[in-house]
Amino acid sequence: MQIAMQCVLFVFLFPHANMIASDKLNVLFIIADDLTATALSCYGNEVCHTPNIDRLAAKGMRFTRAYCQGAYCGPSRASMLSGYYPHATGVQGYNSPRAATGDRATWPQTFKDAGYHSARVSKIFHMGVPIDIENGSNGADDAASWSERFNSAGPEWKAAGKGETLEGNADGKKSAVGGNTFVVVAADGDDLVHADGKTAAKACELIEQHKSEPFFLAVGFVRPHVPFVSPANYHTAYDWEAMRLPEKVANDWDDLPKAGINYKTSENMQMNLVQQKKAVAGYYAAVSYMDAQVGKVLDALERAGATETTMIIFTSDHGFHLGEHDFWAKVSLHEESAKVPLIMCVPGKSAGVSNSFVELLDLYPTTAKLCGLEVPTRLQGKDISPILDNPQQSIRNTAFCVSQNGNALLLRNERWAYIQYGEDAADGNELYDMQADPQQYHNLAKSPQYAEVVADFKLQITRKLAEIRKNDLPPLPPRTKKSKAASQS
Repeated sequence: MQIAMQCVLFVFLFPHANMIASDKLNVLFIIADDLTATALSCYGNEVCHTPNIDRLAAKGMRFTRAYCQGAYCGPSRASMLSGYYPHATGVQGYNSPRAATGDRATWPQTFKDAGYHSARVSKIFHMGVPIDIENGSNGADDAASWSERFNSAGPEWKAAGKGETLEGNADGKKSAVGGNTFVVVAADGDDLVHADGKTAAKACELIEQHKSEPFFLAVGFVRPHVPFVSPANYHTAYDWEAMRLPEKVANDWDDLPKAGINYKTSENMQMNLVQQKKAVAGYYAAVSYMDAQVGKVLDALERAGATETTMIIFTSDHGFHLGEHDFWAKVSLHEESAKVPLIMCVPGKSAGVSNSFVELLDLYPTTAKLCGLEVPTRLQGKDISPILDNPQQSIRNTAFCVSQNGNALLLRNERWAYIQYGEDAADGNELYDMQADPQQYHNLAKSPQYAEVVADFKLQITRKLAEIRKNDLPPLPPRTKKSKAASQS
């Protein structure tokens, strides 16, 4: 019987009655780092080549409105893996959620406790890129979540090859210099020289080793996170001169509060138009390299005969600006940064596209439900599995995301995107009509015509935070206001 697969930059492969001896569905969770959906062919990009991610999207449910809960790595991953919003755990930086959650099981730990072999390869909980990757260290990983765990060391920006620094290099005299910066390296050697190639190889090995038992395998790729390092052959398709930058609008920042201007801009990075185009080309090359590693893991799953018994999830921890509004990287709560790609492939389900709002926080309860595990009632995410039977189903009316150490807050609904800086909006706010202005050029927050809309969103955010903080965790100590997160990794 031919099985139709349903994908969504999560990817779920669903169970049948007589699948494996244990009757347990495996979970293969694949997460890229700093990947914007706008870079993927299946989300409409006509330049960047992502055939392996596209092949998932062609077979399954693709989510168009999936949002992270933190617009940079640390809080996003801690939230997704713990099952709590950042304001519930207080994890707004790069630490593990374990201190706040105590003995409450994380997402992979729930599967481990249910008898699954739970394995991690590379970055799942937060790791500093490039430092933890260069050192092959665990970062903020949580040992209790895994049966075994593996790190993938790589040379990062120090890789041999043709390198160039794009950030803070106005005169163009610097080659590849620095760590968590905009550096492009067309590297010598093959895929296995770098962390993601090693991660794919280890994931393939683990699939073969554990194909006869239920497994939860989390595979973390660090590209396309800066530095944009990938083997030289992935760069040939992306001539920087052919790259097109987003539209540049005169006085684009004039209606933004100071807190709404992103921490990385063309201006403060001193990137001219040539360097901006080279950044896009380097990012696309890194995406193509990562996509090739995804393909290796999917092929290994097929060789092991485990495709029909494995739920596959593909996503990213947050999005990434590629010059929109002259913003770069993450942290911003505009769409390019707060939204994530999400694909789910489920045997027995029809392919489709869902426009329902969903959150990364929903992965934990959804996968537990699909695998027949008890879903902890304490979780703050929602089960979105009904969407797999009906793409028109709406599970959420809004999506919520935070940034800047919790001082920036986004509430997004069908028509509006509202961003507030400070719980009392003391540092300003933004309001966008997503039907009339989907690219968010016109901030309506100060317009008297929309005063009632803004007032209603302020009230909704107050209620949302009160709901989030009403949880089973120990009370958090009083928070002091911090400046914008400055060293996101």
